[in-house]
Amino acid sequence: MSSLYRGDDALASLLADAGLQQTPDDLRALLAGVLAAPPSHDPADWLLMVGEGLPDALIDQLHALKAALESAPRPTPVGDAATRLAALRAALTRRDLDGFVVPRGDEHQGEYVPARAQRLGWLTGFTGSAGIAVALAERAALFVDGRYTLQARDEVPAHYEHLHLVEDPLTDWVAAALPNGGRLGYDPWLHTIGWVEKTRSALERHGVHLIACEDNPLDSVWLDQPPAPLSPVTPQDIAFTGDSAADKRARLAQGLTERGLSALVLTQPDSIAWLLNIRGADVPCTPLPLSFAILTNDGAVDLFLDPRKLAPATGAHLGNAVRVRPVAELGPALDAVGRGNARVLADPSCTSAWLFDRLHRAGAKVERDSDPCALPKACKNAAELAGTRAAHTRDGAALVRFLHWFAGEAPKGDLTELAVVDRLLAFRAVNERFCGLSFDTIAGAGPNGAIVHYRATPETNRRLEPNSLFLLDSGAQYRDGTTDVTRTLAVGIPSAEMKDRFTRVLKGHIALSTARFPRGTTGSQLDALARLPLWRVGLDYDHGTGHGVGSFLSVHEGPQRISKVGNSVALQPGMILSNEPGYYKTGAYGIRIENLVVVQPVEVAGAERPTLGFDPLTLVPIDRSLIDTTLLDAAEIAWVDDYHAHVCESLTPLLESDVAAWLTAATAPLAKAD
Repeated sequence: MSSLYRGDDALASLLADAGLQQTPDDLRALLAGVLAAPPSHDPADWLLMVGEGLPDALIDQLHALKAALESAPRPTPVGDAATRLAALRAALTRRDLDGFVVPRGDEHQGEYVPARAQRLGWLTGFTGSAGIAVALAERAALFVDGRYTLQARDEVPAHYEHLHLVEDPLTDWVAAALPNGGRLGYDPWLHTIGWVEKTRSALERHGVHLIACEDNPLDSVWLDQPPAPLSPVTPQDIAFTGDSAADKRARLAQGLTERGLSALVLTQPDSIAWLLNIRGADVPCTPLPLSFAILTNDGAVDLFLDPRKLAPATGAHLGNAVRVRPVAELGPALDAVGRGNARVLADPSCTSAWLFDRLHRAGAKVERDSDPCALPKACKNAAELAGTRAAHTRDGAALVRFLHWFAGEAPKGDLTELAVVDRLLAFRAVNERFCGLSFDTIAGAGPNGAIVHYRATPETNRRLEPNSLFLLDSGAQYRDGTTDVTRTLAVGIPSAEMKDRFTRVLKGHIALSTARFPRGTTGSQLDALARLPLWRVGLDYDHGTGHGVGSFLSVHEGPQRISKVGNSVALQPGMILSNEPGYYKTGAYGIRIENLVVVQPVEVAGAERPTLGFDPLTLVPIDRSLIDTTLLDAAEIAWVDDYHAHVCESLTPLLESDVAAWLTAATAPLAKAD
């Protein structure tokens, strides 16, 4: 246990004795970034950014300094939402702007953003993961999609008009609210070039000008804005990647050369992490180092991130062909790579307008195309698949231990959603190679289960009531793989309607899991298979049926997906996707059954074309008490029995005797069910 901090002189002496050049002030600045990053499952991993092999006395004082900074008084926040909106409006007046757009996003356009980039939440109080606000001199509006309508009304004050992100276009609202010649500001770092071009075109038809701001006016009034996060960037072992970073760089560089391109600009941290075989922890739930990169057609890479993030082993891992540079040097580097009408590749769907503008000013001919890392990253190699199978086996054992505990506790009537979330995390956290959750656990009791993206809070925390359904969607990050599994659990005796709906969802899950399809088939062509059992009785669900999943990377990965919305990316061997049909009865209950599956070649007798299918990765029993076997045919019953036999055989060697006995009963053949 750390002692009290003994002061800067004592720390400086310990640093000098260890041969380190940092000063106490350097470490305070470092720790400010550490505290701005998500809490780590390993409270000591940040020490890698100080050095390796640190003396115990120095480690003790470093932890003591961190504890002292954590407990220090925080700066006084800038008022309430009304005060913050007024401060932003004053900043806009000083810049001769009539309004400003505040998205929920950062420079990388990613799903998760660091505390520093939570501008929308700071301004409005909205904590959802998708939304955008517009602040004008006399009016303000918040645009969210249907998932967050109720949440936005609860969290955001009446100073904002509440509008639908799709049904009430932002440009229509702005055009009606601003006069001819109005000036609407935006931060070009926080919007893609596609958004800017589309928005500018729509507004100019109404005489409104979209103005790029050199600096973000909101940042000028967010006086206690956190610093950029700092977490150690570490190598991902080739035993897990199966491919060296040098080989990946060489293949991508060859592709650039063949297309006559001089360079590739990468802004997606997961692509950079995959390409260079590195991982970090700058954002919640996804092991990413926030960074930018430029790959040139000779295979060299300029990697732009805070050099303080590099763990000692990472520099050697990156090698001489990867040059680490501060993010402040990205602009001049773009100028250099774009000079002389050079052809430079950038993905318009995820690259900020600022980077496109800078390349164009440098004279580059920007080739707009998809990120060339996305497809090879999605098609996992043998080592990545072996790792994810091992991770799913350990994860399955943790889930079975949890389900054994749940079976004993739920009937008592005392469990709450948050208690379940905490208990499940405890079962996972002791697993080998556990590195945190892959997303915030969705634990929906009764009617909360009908909220697709529900998150339990102290205000919404619901007790698991008798004769109800409980929807549990959770996943974990392991050094060798990423998991995501949903199970719907009966608490007490389910109603006939609940069993009917559950079984129809199960039928859709089985239909997709057993699908056989020719190469070239897309996920959108398969989506209806999972919906047909519901469609037959006039039911459906509004989310996609499957998303791609990374290898110790993002739990939501493209370009593959299974959904109604058209997707031109064909499914290929090695792609990992979720299979998660559902049904949601508003105000009553929610049902979802989710396994991760991997696309693999399959042998089909008499097939005239190469054929693919899905192989389940998830190893967690399905609640048999919710299955109405009269709705299943013989092949569907056989699938459930075979899947359960595989789960039992795979996990029993890892389990304690009482848990193994519970699993044996939970996976008994349906024909023998009580």
